[in-house]
Amino acid sequence: MTQISRCALAVLAASLLFSAVPVAAQTTATVRGVVTDQQGSVIPGADVRLRNGLTGLERTTTSDQAGAFAIANIPLEAYDLHVERASFSPYRQRIELRSSVPVSLTVVLPLSVQVAVTVAPDEPLVDMVSAGTRTQIGVGRIEQLPVPVGSRGLEAVLVTFPGFAQNANGAIHPRGAHNQMTFVVDGLPISDQLTGAFANALDTSIVQSAELITGNVPAEFGGKVSGVAIVTSRSGLGISRRLAGDVLISAAGFDTVQGAVQAGGGGAGWGYFASVTTMRTDRFLDQISIDNLHNSGAFVRTYGRVDLMPTPRDMVRVHVMGGRSAFELANLRSQQRAGQDQRQALRDVAVWGSHLRTLTATSTLESIAGVRTATAALRSSAGDTPVSATQDRRVSTITLAGRLTRGIGTTVLRAGADVQVTPVREHFTMGITSPRFNAPDDPGFNAALAPFDLTQGGVPFVFDAARTGHAYGAFVQQTWQTRRVTLSAGLRHDVYRFIVAGQQLQPRVGVAFALPGSAGVIRASYNRNYQTPPHENLLLSSSEAASRLAPESIRRALGGAYRPIRPERQNVYELGYQRAFGQRATLDVSAYRKRSRDQQDNNNFFNTGIIFPTALAGIDVTGVEARLTLAERRGVSGTLSATGGRAVSSPPFTGGLFLGQDAVDLLSSGPFAIDHDQRLSVHGTTTYRAGSSWISASVRHDSGLVANPSDPDAVAADPDFADLLPYVDLTAAVPRVRPRTIVDLALGHDVRAAGRPAWTVQIQVTNLTNRTALYNFQSVFVGTRLVQPRTMAVRVRRHF
Repeated sequence: MTQISRCALAVLAASLLFSAVPVAAQTTATVRGVVTDQQGSVIPGADVRLRNGLTGLERTTTSDQAGAFAIANIPLEAYDLHVERASFSPYRQRIELRSSVPVSLTVVLPLSVQVAVTVAPDEPLVDMVSAGTRTQIGVGRIEQLPVPVGSRGLEAVLVTFPGFAQNANGAIHPRGAHNQMTFVVDGLPISDQLTGAFANALDTSIVQSAELITGNVPAEFGGKVSGVAIVTSRSGLGISRRLAGDVLISAAGFDTVQGAVQAGGGGAGWGYFASVTTMRTDRFLDQISIDNLHNSGAFVRTYGRVDLMPTPRDMVRVHVMGGRSAFELANLRSQQRAGQDQRQALRDVAVWGSHLRTLTATSTLESIAGVRTATAALRSSAGDTPVSATQDRRVSTITLAGRLTRGIGTTVLRAGADVQVTPVREHFTMGITSPRFNAPDDPGFNAALAPFDLTQGGVPFVFDAARTGHAYGAFVQQTWQTRRVTLSAGLRHDVYRFIVAGQQLQPRVGVAFALPGSAGVIRASYNRNYQTPPHENLLLSSSEAASRLAPESIRRALGGAYRPIRPERQNVYELGYQRAFGQRATLDVSAYRKRSRDQQDNNNFFNTGIIFPTALAGIDVTGVEARLTLAERRGVSGTLSATGGRAVSSPPFTGGLFLGQDAVDLLSSGPFAIDHDQRLSVHGTTTYRAGSSWISASVRHDSGLVANPSDPDAVAADPDFADLLPYVDLTAAVPRVRPRTIVDLALGHDVRAAGRPAWTVQIQVTNLTNRTALYNFQSVFVGTRLVQPRTMAVRVRRHF
């Protein structure tokens, strides 16, 4: 990178970051208006409702004594605006909310004796703006989904979207990727693996809406962009009461108990929301054998936000989020007999502040300043087998960002810059505790591990290091919209300075074309992405010390040289089609191709909660997706998603900590279908509401992820895995876990008082048919994990 480009990037970052108070980089919309009659007199007390029929998100307010109303914190989408007042005809308008520039309206209500006015007729539920795949879900749908009981978080909701392969412990693979997803929570980007095993998952109870972007990712998003989940949390803005909320108590199988408290409220120009959730269970993680051995755990998650509008042109927000979990690592039978007792503790806390300044009627300035720290600690016992390990790691991410938005008519220009500083500290120890593991007479004996064989008088391997990484990014993107065509063009430049130094210029372009009549919209896009490595245990995985422990096959493939993990460079192509069927349903279909160099993945260390980043030479992913979304009609709503994909990786391996895993030798011999590869997934959800009662169902079919190429005879002779043979096909050309279909069911009833719910009772059954099935089998990357057995849960919620 030249000195000139460094200076230009610094100037852009400084101008955007410090021209206003630090504020949020995630865009939400604001609608303001005045309700009048035909003579121009204001109308107080008018009911204002903003609704998206597909996501189920609905926001309401009432016009004040001056006839004014305002709704803020709205996720970007198209909405139907309804305004009603007794003695007047109702008003309805479709509005497109696509930027942070506030939308100002004048709503004129004619007297009811006159013909009702509809400013915009009912339009098909087609997104004319997006040139890539975007999927949304609102709080109403989330609360009724029968998600699995346990330590799952928001990923249990996102897996209902197309493009995901479902994996162990709630993990999801977006379009053939593994640890390459970013959650943007009220503007704060989080790229940790937010699953129960490796980090504290995001609590679904704080979510107002979630939007998933997997195609034509805007240039403002950098880093891990195989999937970007934009989460807008609940806010007290718009709540007409100073205090409102609920208390939840839940009990389920595996001695699971859960409690939660939420509260929010607000007034003119201010609002707050807070949430605390806690759970204890005897099945914290997905078990690694049919027996659920040594698998208890507990967590606490907290969240809070305060919104202030000191002036009509300013929005200031302060957010606090934290979590803590402590749990046992599930055992195999042999480990249970040996007395293995591995325990992991995870903590995270994030604090960030935000401000949105409306500069003019057509422009806004946003920025963010925040810090998030995550720690993980694992302790071993004397009975650990085949290795004993400890871990203490700490990753902090300091984020500064700025966004300038200008909208004129149907054209939106957005530019900004990001700075991330990441201090990392790692401490790891490991020793071999089984004389049969890496025995000298074993054909796969690794001499580099001999000094750390505790059964042969060796000493533990110890790694301790600390380092600080830096990442800088700047972007500009613009969207032009005509009657039939929407063109989006963006350019992003990222600079990465950590274990390695690199940079990448990333064009991202897309087009959407509306076919004549109601035939739908065709979309096409091209993205170049620069995905930085995960920070969890990156220092060890990219160290010379770890490279010396690698199996001979890896060292030979790398020519005996030490090679640190590099950022992944991707070229992504997508073609899509969307069609609406009136106001009832929308069908989205897309096909994509992704070709990457330096593919990133993870090596799960012996079914523990320790992960080591790894990389392969490249990956080639192709896939097709479809999603049918039914807007609620006569109480019925639902979705049906289908995904088919193929993911082929090319060795050699870089990084990780592969010890005694024979499959690495086989996989190093040439291109192979990686465990993200799955030919078909189908996920359907449906909800039927009748008055105050509702029932919802979730049905998911997976054809099976790629399994480890294990020897069937060796598995049959192994008491830890022999009973899992019926659930995996090891004789196929590409070994896979066998297909499975899992059915979840939930029933709920609201007891209403004074026109709103006072109590909610819900009964849920996970895995209704009690199907025994696998997510993974002896995988080099994630180990072995089983689907949750049938589990019943009862939830009681008291609203106040």
